[in-house]
Amino acid sequence: MKQTEVVAAIIHDDEGHIFATQRGYGDFKDWWEFPGGKMEAGETPEEALVREIREELSAEISVDEFLCTLEYDYPQFHLTMHCYLCSLVTEALHLNEHEAAKWLTKDELDSVDWLPADLEVIEVLRTKDS
Repeated sequence: MKQTEVVAAIIHDDEGHIFATQRGYGDFKDWWEFPGGKMEAGETPEEALVREIREELSAEISVDEFLCTLEYDYPQFHLTMHCYLCSLVTEALHLNEHEAAKWLTKDELDSVDWLPADLEVIEVLRTKDS
């Protein structure tokens, strides 16, 4: 089975809102996810996150804290996803690859259709807060 290693930014603000993006392409078009992407050779996960968020959202982030690494088997590939809590350094966000985005409160996290691996991240977030 194909192996894919990615990083995900769980971007939060001072009020506890979490930033979610809606995929605009591919097999999972219209599903919601945390922004991020594939690591490139020689990159640390933190470097990959900063690059990916710059590419996807034209924004600068601070990678604040490691949250978890998840393994998930999709039908076509095995995913390893390194997740980090992040905050925005720049205020402006521009959707270069996604079709929509939302700031969600913790109570609103179930209001969108998350990709299966991202649902597992939400469970980790809920455990962390309790």
